[in-house]
Amino acid sequence: MTQTTGTQRGIEQPEIRPLEKINVSEAELAELRRRVNATKWPERETVADATQGVQLATTQALARYWGTDYDWRKCEAKLNALPNFITEIDGLDIHFIHVRSKHENALPVIVTHGWPGSVVEQLKIIDPLTNPTAHGGTAADAFDVVIPSMPGYGFSGKPTAPGWDPAHIARAWVTLMKRLGYSKFVAQGGDWGAVITELMGVQAAPELLGIHTNMPGVFPAAIDQAAASGAPAPAGLSADEKVAFERLQFVYQKGIAYGYQMGLRPQTLYGIADSPVGLAAYFLDHDARSYALISRTFAGETEGLTRDDILDNITITWLTNTALSGARLYWEFWGKGGYFNVKGVSVPVAVSVFPDELYPAPQSWTEQAYPKLIHFNKLPKGGHFAAWEQPKLFSEELRAGFRSLR
Repeated sequence: MTQTTGTQRGIEQPEIRPLEKINVSEAELAELRRRVNATKWPERETVADATQGVQLATTQALARYWGTDYDWRKCEAKLNALPNFITEIDGLDIHFIHVRSKHENALPVIVTHGWPGSVVEQLKIIDPLTNPTAHGGTAADAFDVVIPSMPGYGFSGKPTAPGWDPAHIARAWVTLMKRLGYSKFVAQGGDWGAVITELMGVQAAPELLGIHTNMPGVFPAAIDQAAASGAPAPAGLSADEKVAFERLQFVYQKGIAYGYQMGLRPQTLYGIADSPVGLAAYFLDHDARSYALISRTFAGETEGLTRDDILDNITITWLTNTALSGARLYWEFWGKGGYFNVKGVSVPVAVSVFPDELYPAPQSWTEQAYPKLIHFNKLPKGGHFAAWEQPKLFSEELRAGFRSLR
């Protein structure tokens, strides 16, 4: 990995160093398979649906594939084919992928993953963004793409003291982009990436031209509080607003058990650091719509994600032992703000609404939340992990959303 850093080609930044080639030992992979195949299974759930959690049949189908046919080396090769770097920010090593476009005047974008996540979620969008002419776009649509691993995730360092909350990460991303030589850039995120990207928009560094989110924080404070408390929908909501309220209320009541656990007691989750299948089941247990889109791949459906997509993401976490260091991000944010509420973003904002997101953001609330809304579009398909699941639609949205800022 010898690609130069900074926007002036050929100039190395001394504080940025290449990530050593990823090469997991055969012994580690054999031990992973042994643990998967030695799983102690509980009885199946007593219901015919997923209301009790990740179903036994789904988890066993995942384990059969993971313990026999899954090939980590394919993921390793994909990662090693990309320019990976490490840089230290505020005392912590931050891993990032940095791919420049061959086209002149490409727009720099920093894209942030979420939980349960890693840079694997963004790999499919790199070529459509950096090489748009090969994917139905024009040279004027080109991006330089930076994809960091959040602190405590993947190949980034693990914080050893409190303080790496989303606001800190947002500031660190500006430091990273400036260190790469970018004086103007945009930012994108979903899930935790959406929270971090919106906080970048609140902090409004002069170098930040605008942001794109596929999980926009649009709920007025009173509406968000009502949804969280289980109160009935407030009077006077439009049809779109009522749907969004009901979907968010379902998320709070039924969909984020993992968020409460990690937000309050992340260190207690020794089981997901010790058991690969325990980790896999915990990672699959996202909101109901995401679980449906993820679990269907183990039932033989081919739309969206593949079995390898899912297991690449889980396996990175297992091999880097980052289940708990990643979980602590929820603890860092607990009580410091909301995930889905209006945050006061002052920079230009582009919003893409995927139908199987946690909630479909209504245009009315979106316009109120973002005074400088420059793009709003509802997509025909796709969910919470849009870049991962629908990379073509997602890449087209980034091109359209940021076009006016070039």
